[in-house]
Amino acid sequence: MPLIQSIDGALESNIGQHGVSADALKSALDRAEKALDWLRARHADGGLPLLNLPETHADLPPLRDAAQKIADRATDIVLLGTGGSSLGGQTLAQLAGHAVPGVDAFRNGARLHFMDNLDPDSFAALLERLPLQTSRFVAISKSGGTGETLMQTIAVLSKLKAANLGPRIPDIFLGLSEPSKAGKANGLRDLLGQFKVPMLDHHTGVGGRFSVLTNVGLLPAAMLGLDVVAIREGAGLALAPVLAKKKAADVPAALGAALSVALAETKGKSIGVVMAYADRLERFTRWYVQLWAESLGKGGKGTTPIAALGPVDQHSQLQLFIAGPRDKLFTVITTDRAGLGPRIGKDLAKTAGEPGLGGKTIGDLVAAQGRATAETLVKNGCPVRTIHLPRIDEESLGELLMHFMLETIVAAQLLGVDAFDQPAVEEGKILAKKYLAD
Repeated sequence: MPLIQSIDGALESNIGQHGVSADALKSALDRAEKALDWLRARHADGGLPLLNLPETHADLPPLRDAAQKIADRATDIVLLGTGGSSLGGQTLAQLAGHAVPGVDAFRNGARLHFMDNLDPDSFAALLERLPLQTSRFVAISKSGGTGETLMQTIAVLSKLKAANLGPRIPDIFLGLSEPSKAGKANGLRDLLGQFKVPMLDHHTGVGGRFSVLTNVGLLPAAMLGLDVVAIREGAGLALAPVLAKKKAADVPAALGAALSVALAETKGKSIGVVMAYADRLERFTRWYVQLWAESLGKGGKGTTPIAALGPVDQHSQLQLFIAGPRDKLFTVITTDRAGLGPRIGKDLAKTAGEPGLGGKTIGDLVAAQGRATAETLVKNGCPVRTIHLPRIDEESLGELLMHFMLETIVAAQLLGVDAFDQPAVEEGKILAKKYLAD
């Protein structure tokens, strides 16, 4: 069942001066038509391979085989990679309980460790405590030259050799990087090739932050037994209205992009808050932050993404959201929670002074809070878009991921920036390597 999006709570006619005007929204939607034409052309000519992934299945059997081999008899799987090489995989893995409080520690199968941030204390502690005999390692870098990933990989290889596990490295290690190309260095392939480590090819036409539907994101999902076909088919649901030549107002991703850009340009809404009401969407909100920020923040343009999780952030950020600066567009993501979870005893609820909780489930309260947060923001004149997922599964998460990738690409076209480069990030990488050498 497709996601349900509403922008009623962001319209000037409904919330007043901080909402988007009909004229501004129409102007942005008219401009979005060209972006949709561009997307359809790129789907037809294969110029943006991301758009062809929902209908692609030939690469999935070898991906499943690699995932099964890595996960077989493993107690721990360490994934080395940062940014787009990690966040997509984490987002999908969370669907199976990874990094979900109260669930992850009791989940069946191998423990997953996404070492996406380089920290000397954390990485040293991991290497010290890992049961190396039953651990597996996956190093991911599109270019093969990511400094953080190379340092982590070298540290692991050194640890394995010191533990007399050198001969086993080809069986317990896997690399994922672009194919070798004449005249172009690939440090990860050169390094792992020395140890005869098997390699998977990173799609050359799909950048890191857009790679969640490639083997970069699907490999961890397959390790956890998730349905990778359903993930891609769900992505196809978000793409379908684009390919069906729907008008921008009837394409949820284009409508979301037009809303964001129109509010930024005409009402100064320079911050976009995405607040999800489900633990299994927490990593998704972090994935969204990188996708939006790195794709749009160029040439003085773009809006600042903020990740929030409900209900917990009602107790930390909501006060600022409602009573602070009016510079934000809110996206509240809810799911069908009502009736789920433990049911509260009436006697104990009465004793606690909250008889209204009696007979209700925890899911009832979460559902009520998600609705109440959106409505409270609207009543206070804050522009709110709502997205409702009837359920959280492989198909719905695939749809949500593709929705936001399409929304980001359309927004980039409206802003006149390239969604697929990151010059400021590359500048920082070069300078860091210079300082390290000095």
